[in-house]
Amino acid sequence: MFRPLAFFKNVSRCSHSFTIRAHLSTYAAARQTRSLSKPLLCGAASAFTAAFVLQQTTTSVHLDAPESIKGGVVVDPATSIEFPKELRIPSRFPLPPHSLVGVGVRTVSFLGIKVYSVGFYADLANPKLHVPITATPEEKIHHIIRNTSCVIRIVPTRNTSYSHLRDGFVRALSTRVQLAKSRQTLSPETELFLQSPLRKLKSIFPSTVVAKGYPLDVHITAPTGDVTRPRSLVFMDLGSVESDWVAEEFVLAYFEGNGISPPLKQTTSERLQTFGS
Repeated sequence: MFRPLAFFKNVSRCSHSFTIRAHLSTYAAARQTRSLSKPLLCGAASAFTAAFVLQQTTTSVHLDAPESIKGGVVVDPATSIEFPKELRIPSRFPLPPHSLVGVGVRTVSFLGIKVYSVGFYADLANPKLHVPITATPEEKIHHIIRNTSCVIRIVPTRNTSYSHLRDGFVRALSTRVQLAKSRQTLSPETELFLQSPLRKLKSIFPSTVVAKGYPLDVHITAPTGDVTRPRSLVFMDLGSVESDWVAEEFVLAYFEGNGISPPLKQTTSERLQTFGS
């Protein structure tokens, strides 16, 4: 079983600080904590019609398979891919380190073909991040994503392409649109507003190969507390999209239901069982 306390151990002698190669232009200085149930922000633009449904397949990895922890990294047992316990993002403005919260493998088709390993990181030391210890793990996941800086690290298990990854991201966000509409949490104004950032998201990916083992880091900036300065969804070395809704729903998609990667949701939930104050 994944052991939550292992993440809090001092690894000063053997910790590895990994960096995300990117230059983020600007970040908001102000952060404002939002409640677990904050509604989606509204905007206005032309209509966006979601047409795809993301198939969330099960993984061939047993959810109780323990992660291997050595030194300053955690190893995904399904792929042997290593994830650093801490990520540091280079920027013109000082940014806090991000702690590894959970890891898992993404599989597709009934054959359980392994596509990539994925790690979820968050700035858990954010002084404005007030996570109730009595909240459920799922509530804690939502609260963290909506209130602090997070990173999704994707490491392909085989050669793939940016266009293939892009198509998966677009399907996931299209599913989030349909889900929000069914829950009546997406206003018509917000749905109209989504066309522009989603169109930009589609345009930032080149038609080139992503090599096996090469990490793609997707960073969502911390909330700004200013409706005129939305959160950014930054695809490192590629580009960014500015939209609170798109940034948050991109990460939340990994934890809906069983999750895009069930082991990722399992390990993240276990890690957060005793987290909070």
